[in-house]
Amino acid sequence: MRHLLDTRTLSRDEAILILDTAEDMAATQQREVKKLPTLRGKTVVNLFFEDSTRTRISFEAAAKRLSADVINFTAKGSSVSKGESLKDTAQTLQAIGADGVVIRHPASGAPSRLASSGWIDAGVLNAGDGTHEHPTQALLDAFTMRRRLFGADSRGRDLDGISVVIVGDIAHSRVARSNLWLLNALGAHVAFVAPETLLPYGTREWPVAHHYSLDEALRVEQPDVVMLLRIQTERMHAAYFPNEREYARNWGLDDARLERLTERAIVMHPGPMNRGLEISSRAADSPRSTVLEQVTNGVSVRMAALYLLLSGERTAEPASPDFREGEPV
Repeated sequence: MRHLLDTRTLSRDEAILILDTAEDMAATQQREVKKLPTLRGKTVVNLFFEDSTRTRISFEAAAKRLSADVINFTAKGSSVSKGESLKDTAQTLQAIGADGVVIRHPASGAPSRLASSGWIDAGVLNAGDGTHEHPTQALLDAFTMRRRLFGADSRGRDLDGISVVIVGDIAHSRVARSNLWLLNALGAHVAFVAPETLLPYGTREWPVAHHYSLDEALRVEQPDVVMLLRIQTERMHAAYFPNEREYARNWGLDDARLERLTERAIVMHPGPMNRGLEISSRAADSPRSTVLEQVTNGVSVRMAALYLLLSGERTAEPASPDFREGEPV
C-alpha cells in the first residue's frame, strides 16, 4: 500500500489482506515480548489537528510495538495555532525525515490532499477527516466482527451474509461511512437507523437499507451486529431531535431491545459512549458487547496498516512478515 485514505476504494482482497495481517499482529501480542523490530529506523508522525485520545494512543502503541520512532504533533500549542498552513507543516515533516504520517483533521479530504500534493514523500494514513472517513476504525470493527462471529476460523473470511445495523448520528459520522463501504466490500448487508434529520444528504443513493425506527430495524433485519454511534453534539449547530430522552426512547439500545436481539448478535460502539443515551449500561457491559475488544483489536489493525504502508521500499511490495518467537528487538 502507498497510502490508506479510505475504505471506499479498498477491494475485498485488499481488506482481507489487512485483516489477516492484523491476525498475525494480534498473535504476537500474546507473547511475553510484544515488540517487533519490523519498523526499526522508521519515523511515524501522529499529526492530529483534532482532539483524540483513543485513536492517537492506539496509533502510538501500534508504531512503538513495531519499533518505529514516534513523534506526536498536536495543533494546539503548535505553529498551526499561529497560522501555519498544512503545506508548511508537511514540508517541515519532510525535512525531519518522516516515513509515515498519521493524520486526523477536521476538514474532509485533508489526508487525500496531503497524499497527492507532492509536499511529502511519506505514506499517509487517515485517522479521521471531517465527516468523510475513518478507515482503521472500520477495519478494526470488521476484525472484531470476524473474530466474534467465526472464532478461530476467522482468517481469510469475509462477512458475506452478515446483517449489520448502524444506529444513530449517521450525518456527522465518518465511522458510519467507512463501515458502510468496507462492509459492502466484504459482502455484509448494512442498514442505517436514524431520524431523518441525522441522515446525510444523498444517502438513498448508497448501497444501504434505511429505517427510522430501531424496533422496526431489529424486527426486519434480524441483525448479527448492532453498532451504536455517539451523538456528536460538538458538531451539531441545530436541533436534530427534540431532546435526549426522546432520542433514547426511540433510537437507544435499552435493556428491552437488548433482550430481543438474536442469540448470536453482538453490540458494538466506537466510543466514547454516552450511557443512557445511545446505549444502556446493561447493554454496554453485557457479554454481547465488544467495546473493549474493539480497543484491543485497534492496536493490532493499526500495526497491520503501518506494517503494510512502511515495511520495505516505498515503491516495492512489502515482504512477508517474520514474527518468529524470540526474534531480537
